[in-house]
Amino acid sequence: MSAALGELLGRARVIDLTYPLTPEFPLFPVYDPVRVAEKFRFATDGFSVSSWAFDEHSGTHVDAPAHFGGRATVERIVPEELILPAVVIDIGERVEHDHDAMVLPDDLLDWESRHGPVPERFALLARTGWAARVHDPAAYLNADDTGTMHAPGFSPELTEFLKDERPGARAIGLDTASLDIGASSDFRAHASWLPSGRYGIENLANLDQLPPSGATVIVGAPALSGGSGGPSRILALIG
Repeated sequence: MSAALGELLGRARVIDLTYPLTPEFPLFPVYDPVRVAEKFRFATDGFSVSSWAFDEHSGTHVDAPAHFGGRATVERIVPEELILPAVVIDIGERVEHDHDAMVLPDDLLDWESRHGPVPERFALLARTGWAARVHDPAAYLNADDTGTMHAPGFSPELTEFLKDERPGARAIGLDTASLDIGASSDFRAHASWLPSGRYGIENLANLDQLPPSGATVIVGAPALSGGSGGPSRILALIG
């Protein structure tokens, strides 16, 4: 461990950005419900084991590049890209008036005007305020009478801007069920971002506890061989 990392760990406050995975957690409608069953009980068997069944993109989770045609499956995301400085953008005020609001290039430019240049390598995290709905699945998915969901997300203009103008962006994440807005039918942000070899994080918790700059995010992506993603433990360190 480097001296700098040891010093950071020694003084840091740790924020858990992860929701516990439960059968009740809101899921994107195409995914099967999470199922868990007790297989062995300590009281009768001397040890405890439960059997879990879930789709890869359940709960707080990583979208690997392979989720949308990229080469890297989740276990092949390089470890150096799982520990990144966090750039945190807040669009919550806009979302209050527009459930289909998107994170735009101008939001990052505004962040830079306030906080200076982005780090050499970083994760862009968007706080939309949608986390307030997470314990009400219907409100979180927010489907209208036609079944179209309405929730904020990243714009494809932003993902293209990051790739072209801020290539140090290695991950994007937010506090909703999808990188794209809920009403998207073509998932243009996913299709723009993931095939470039970068990854995404969905259903983040506690983003309101992070400062705009100065936090370090640690992404516990699962080493599922050939996986397109998977439930992950995401932590942030604030020094």
